Formats: sequence, C-alpha cells, structure tokens
Amino acid sequence: MRRQLVKVVKGMPTSDGAGVKLKRVIGQPSMPDLDPFMLLDDFRNNDPKAYGAGFPPHPHRGFETVTYMIEGQMEHQDSAGNRGLLRDGGVQWMTAGAGILHSEMPKQTDGRMWGFQLWVNLPSHQKMVPPGYQDIQSADIPEVVGKGYRVRVIAGEFEGQAGAAKTLTDVSYLDVHIDGGQRVQIDLKGQEHAVVFAYDGQTKVSTDESESETVSDGDAAILKGEGAITLYSRNDARVLVIAGAPLNEPVARHGPFVMNTHDELVQAVEDYNAGKLAPNQWEFLGRQ
Repeated sequence: MRRQLVKVVKGMPTSDGAGVKLKRVIGQPSMPDLDPFMLLDDFRNNDPKAYGAGFPPHPHRGFETVTYMIEGQMEHQDSAGNRGLLRDGGVQWMTAGAGILHSEMPKQTDGRMWGFQLWVNLPSHQKMVPPGYQDIQSADIPEVVGKGYRVRVIAGEFEGQAGAAKTLTDVSYLDVHIDGGQRVQIDLKGQEHAVVFAYDGQTKVSTDESESETVSDGDAAILKGEGAITLYSRNDARVLVIAGAPLNEPVARHGPFVMNTHDELVQAVEDYNAGKLAPNQWEFLGRQ
C-alpha cells in the first residue's frame, strides 16, 4: 500500500500524573493507538499549578517511554538507580521492559514547562528485557541542516545521519524546523505508521499520491503505508515526525502496563502488589 493520509487528530485536553494538564494525541478515544505507539502527550503550560505536582513514582512494564523537553527542567529517578535532569532540548529514553518504577518531577517553580511523552510498544520477545535508561542531552542530538530546514535526529535516521538514541525497535523520531515558504522531504522506511504532529505553526503534509492535509499547532496527521512525505510551511513551523514499523501483535493494556495477553496483565499487577515488579521496588518508593 502506498503512503496514505488516514486522518487528522486534534489533541484532547486531559491530565495525568498528579494532575499535570496536557493534550493527548495518541491514546485518546479517536486515536487509541498507532501500532507501535501507545501514547503521545503534549504537556505545555506557564502555570506551575498546572504542572508543579509532576509525575510521582509509578510502575511500567512491556514498553518504552520517551520524554522530549522543549522548555523547562524535569528530574528523572527510577528503581534501577538511574537519575537524570531533563533540560531544554534533551531526551530521556527509558526501557521499562520487565519492570521499573520511575518519577518525573519538575525542577522549577515558575516559568514554562513544555515537552512531549511517547510510549513505544515492545514486541512479545522483548517485553521482559532488563530495564534500561538513556539520558541524552541536547548537545548530543545530531542535526541535519538543509535549504530552509533543520532536522534534529533523536532516533532512526535522516539523510544518512543516525539518531542519538539506541532503540530496540525500528522507530524514527525527528524534530523538524521549517522556514517559511520552504519544504522538506522525509523518506520513511517500508510499511511504517507515522504521525506528523505540528507543535508550533502550521504545516502542509503531502504524500507521493498527491494527498495533502494541513495540520496546525496541536494537530497531528496520521499516515500508513509506504513512501515519502513532504512538509511545506508558509511561515516558520516546527513539527515532530514519529514513525515505526507496526508489530502486528495483540495488545493487552491496563494503565501503566502494555502486554500481549490478559494473563500477562494480571501477572504484572500481582508482581507490582507483591513488590516484585522491579528490583528495589519498595526501597525506591521509600526514598520518594
């Protein structure tokens, strides 16, 4: 199937963590998932009351969480002993795998907090891999500069430049900055599912089949099939292009757990309640 524009999704206002206000793009009723992506959130606010309580300790199993910070600072801690400070332009790529508890707490009491969180599902044979953590500073993310555009390559590849993150699955994560009146072509591999999320300005998304949609700040174009896409902006714009090969496996999902079967979900809950989901589970909770 050639690359097709499936739909345009608007971010749905909601809250998560300890009441952090955000907009949910993937993981909402009109777009519950986009295999292999389970969630995409946009959290941005100038009011500390809307983000100050952050994301206190909580468990995960069976997938990866990716946090990309545009503005602000957030501290990560987890039960595996990892700790990092997420700053402007930085990324934290955490593999929950067999199980981990973590917290993401704002390290500021005023100013703007703005970032994105993505959940990347893991295939059945990697659901129970040991947890892992990558703390990627902004300066370590490579950039490709072309005529009228700049692309930050967080994961995957763009024009021969490999991304900063090491990934277990075949995914791409690009932050694309386009100058007004310019365009950029993004070559996606194989039969990938893709989301083009406009987070600043307005962008026209076109496929090889001459289909096109315009996405504005807070909207996302959903694409399936094979082939390149072209982005054009009348004025300066910034968009995320996130793509991945579908796993085509059954999904059993409950709260912070993403597994393949109901029995695996039950086991995850039982392990958490028994303190066996992650090493040092109770010690980590006691330190928070």
